[in-house]
Amino acid sequence: MPEDAPVGIDSLSHESRSFPPSSEFVKDAVARPSLYLEAERDRLEFWRARAQLLSWKKQFTEVLDWSNPPFAKWFADGTLNAAHNCVDRHVDAGHGAQVALLAEYEDGTDARFTFAEVKDEISRMANVLTDMGVTTGDRVAIYLPMIPEAVFAMLACARIGAPHSVVFGGFSADALRSRIEDAEAKVVITADGQFRRGKAMPLKPAVDEALAGGAPSVTGVLVVRRTGGEVAWTEGRDQWWHELREGASTEHEPVWVDAEHPLFILYTSGTTGKPKGIVHSTGGYLTQASYTHRVVFDLKPSTDVYWCTADVGWVTGHSYVVYGPMANRTTQVIYEGTPDTPHQGRWWEIVQKYGVSLFYSSPTAIRTAMKWGEEIPGKFDLSSLRLLGSVGESINPEAWMWYRRVIGGDRCPIVDTWWQTETGAIMVSPLPGVTNAKPGSAQVPLPGVVADVVNDAGEPVGDGQGGYLVLSEPWPSMLRGIWGDPERFQETYWSRFPGKYFAGDGARKDEDGDIWLLGRVDDVMNVSGHRLSTTEIESALVSHPWVAEAAVVGANDETTGQAPVAFVILRGGTEAEVAAGGGEDAASEALRQHVGKEIGPIAKPKKVLLVTELPKTRSGKIMRRLLRDVAENRTIGDTQTLADSSVMDLIQQGLTGKR
Repeated sequence: MPEDAPVGIDSLSHESRSFPPSSEFVKDAVARPSLYLEAERDRLEFWRARAQLLSWKKQFTEVLDWSNPPFAKWFADGTLNAAHNCVDRHVDAGHGAQVALLAEYEDGTDARFTFAEVKDEISRMANVLTDMGVTTGDRVAIYLPMIPEAVFAMLACARIGAPHSVVFGGFSADALRSRIEDAEAKVVITADGQFRRGKAMPLKPAVDEALAGGAPSVTGVLVVRRTGGEVAWTEGRDQWWHELREGASTEHEPVWVDAEHPLFILYTSGTTGKPKGIVHSTGGYLTQASYTHRVVFDLKPSTDVYWCTADVGWVTGHSYVVYGPMANRTTQVIYEGTPDTPHQGRWWEIVQKYGVSLFYSSPTAIRTAMKWGEEIPGKFDLSSLRLLGSVGESINPEAWMWYRRVIGGDRCPIVDTWWQTETGAIMVSPLPGVTNAKPGSAQVPLPGVVADVVNDAGEPVGDGQGGYLVLSEPWPSMLRGIWGDPERFQETYWSRFPGKYFAGDGARKDEDGDIWLLGRVDDVMNVSGHRLSTTEIESALVSHPWVAEAAVVGANDETTGQAPVAFVILRGGTEAEVAAGGGEDAASEALRQHVGKEIGPIAKPKKVLLVTELPKTRSGKIMRRLLRDVAENRTIGDTQTLADSSVMDLIQQGLTGKR
């Protein structure tokens, strides 16, 4: 190849297993192959038809205005209300008695809310917020645990037409302040505290601290009582939700807004630097969230019980807990606690309790369950499950296979979904009942979505090659910008490949043209001139029967430029086998050789370091930046975004003497 030829990312791993859907699943599947043909024939007419999944106060006439790229307008002359679409129209159609939310609390207590009851709750809260001075267009910050009131708060804001900014309940006062200030929020909705691993943890003090240090736009704080703990109180500003709720009317007329009216701002994860507020519209976002939820999860609204384990503080909680499922009249579980409290089978206990049929979670959670051992889910009846989903990062093939076998009983299709905060909804995913699923591959763009893998010059790569995942046509749920910073929006997402959206993910096409995600481009190493994805090496490591989870980083190397360094957690129960094989040093060498055998000598890690935990953010993503510091013997960087900052101390202590 000439030296100046455009390059992408080397694709070295191969996966030949494939799982067609059962004939029984195909027979009743929501999605049909004709969806692809319909979208190819006329993409805009396809989206016009999908928009009819919603109820419009004023029907739109123009589908897309792309006259000023990258600023899109979808269904712009139509009017609607997101809360009406998620709740009122189902009640009006006679489904008010259907259960909308099955709320499971950490201690095992629970609550049920029908769609009629949700309508009353969000109407009360909308009236309370209005009395607190919130009007259409004002921003409201929401800082709540994963309880029903978090859903009510989002929908109450949508009912008024007040864009909400949900801040994950694990973020610090500084992170909360920066988001409140950037959005210039008028009201903050929070709770006295939250329950986490059996303990009552305070929440409101973080709000008090955030507001004490700034945020002059805030005029009121609405407080949900959850733990009953004592809280400091600012008279004239702070008000209890349970007190105001008693006198609030259940009558509230939704505010009808233009389709392009902002529905929410969601700040991308991380608590340092200037926050990046991703803005999503009402009509286009709700259209794609509801369409994708319906076809990707094969939803049968009258019979399915759906559970997405995400917190509403993340985009998955927005699109696939609140807006998509509720627009589709879904009965769903929401859970306050963690997967290991009071025991490691808690999630599977909940699946059994409610007869969950559709389950959507993250690869991190699946690999954690693998680490704990399959005998734990084996104690519970998971026969109600009929479809499994994966979200948040690419899932390695062995975790996919474990998920299918142990959780899905070798019968449930798995939808491995790729999308981002910025895309608003699922973009690349198998369609159950249509796609022959491949372990670890998101496979194909959904009907109506145009995605490709390109090289450095922006040219499509051939089958079997790697590069950068781009979206080359606008889509309804696309971000409408970064709050208050249109230049940053264009520079961040549209400048690398002119005319194409690129948000930093590497990908490859296999020999069939199916898409495999390779992780963030930041996680691509240059080893002796070869551009290798850390994701592929991690997948090779996890394919070894000893390994539960792995993280790979590229460390500077005098000879090869960069060299892979792997951090590996062994599965429970492997200790005797490792000891019999010569101990940890021998195990590390065996894992190095295994990668060489699975991928090739070029990918063999320079070191394999055995650890007990990996540094993860509160959303479950591995902080490879910190592992790179360890691999290069540097001072460890900022750890404030970690769910547990002590993990880095454990890693460093455990590696002393192993270098």
